[in-house]
Amino acid sequence: MKRVIIIGATSGIGYEVAKDYLKMGWRVGVAGRREDALEKFRSMAPNMVEIQPLDVTRDDAPEKLQILIDKLGGMNLFLLSSGIGSQNLELKPEIEINTARTNVVGFVRMVTAAFNYFKQQGGGHLAVISSIAGTKGLGSAPAYSATKRFQNSYINALAQLAHMEKLNIRFTDIRPGFVETDLLKDRDYPLLMKPERVAAHIIKALNRNKRIIMIDRRYAIIVFFWRMIPLWIWERLPIKNK
Repeated sequence: MKRVIIIGATSGIGYEVAKDYLKMGWRVGVAGRREDALEKFRSMAPNMVEIQPLDVTRDDAPEKLQILIDKLGGMNLFLLSSGIGSQNLELKPEIEINTARTNVVGFVRMVTAAFNYFKQQGGGHLAVISSIAGTKGLGSAPAYSATKRFQNSYINALAQLAHMEKLNIRFTDIRPGFVETDLLKDRDYPLLMKPERVAAHIIKALNRNKRIIMIDRRYAIIVFFWRMIPLWIWERLPIKNK
């Protein structure tokens, strides 16, 4: 039986992906900060779900991940879905630093733990949910876009490392556009997607072992043109959401 562990599965995209894998007959391990939400998820299929409270910003997060792996009886697929982001036009340092604490420090903490586990086990599939925001620096959310670019580069580096060491580890960098989750609540974002739809795209990409996936085609087109915009023009674009 296949086993997946999803970090950040108490709401949003991670929650929907976890539900879909459960329907597909996988054993599912879910982790997040809210124990009550984890217990609620487990109640859907107590014999198929294992839970573990975990905060990626804490030093003990890798130990908690290992506890969850042991409960589940192993791990074939690891998906990191935890992340935060805020518009910060006032450039408040606490917002920027807190974003980096989760999206950089917490990210590194969890993906290195998963990488080392798969290295010891002889293989596995390591996937992360980053964002199209990593394509360009967004003036309305500097830390968020910068940390997402970091995530993109870090997964590229791990993929190269795996090849260098001849490890049977597959990687998927999932880059959604704007998704209707708590992260974007009370904001007027264009082309907002439902998390259920995004989850379906993610599972399809993971099943096909896609290396990088942008969700959806509309955002893939947007990113294509973003990349063509010269830096001097980009820096003069008033890209923000009210």
